[in-house]
Amino acid sequence: MTSRKPPSMSMEDWVDLQVRQAEKDGKFDDLSGAGKPLKLADQHDPDWWVKDFIRRENIDTEALLPPPMLLRKEKAQVREKVAKMRRESEVRDYLEDLNKRIVLAIRDTTGPVIPVGKVDAAAALEQWRVDREEWLEERRRAAARADAADAVPAKKSFWQRLFS
Repeated sequence: MTSRKPPSMSMEDWVDLQVRQAEKDGKFDDLSGAGKPLKLADQHDPDWWVKDFIRRENIDTEALLPPPMLLRKEKAQVREKVAKMRRESEVRDYLEDLNKRIVLAIRDTTGPVIPVGKVDAAAALEQWRVDREEWLEERRRAAARADAADAVPAKKSFWQRLFS
């Protein structure tokens, strides 16, 4: 078949003829998307390119949130963040810095108004102490179990018993 449309044939007939010829030749067999639904947009989305870029580049969508919302999420995760810290001074500094950032966000009048209250530093510090003691106690128990396991003499092999 020629690659150009004959002048006597309509465009629709010419395309249908090419599709039928390709089907007969087996050009549509074993295609990568065979049997899968087409991804068609339900409606026009003006931000499709931004969403595609975020998905393609694996950008953390949390970075797109407004600062008060980020602070609110950080406030909800204080216990997990503080649990990883080793010293009380480190915990105090973190909580003080978080409260300063929250106060600045409260004073900022731009953007959406998302209520974020300050973190109760004393309660968070007390919870850190309790969690820290439990963690240290667990480590002590694990060390004691390891020492007890090491205290049991290992059984000598046949060759060690034979030549000792």
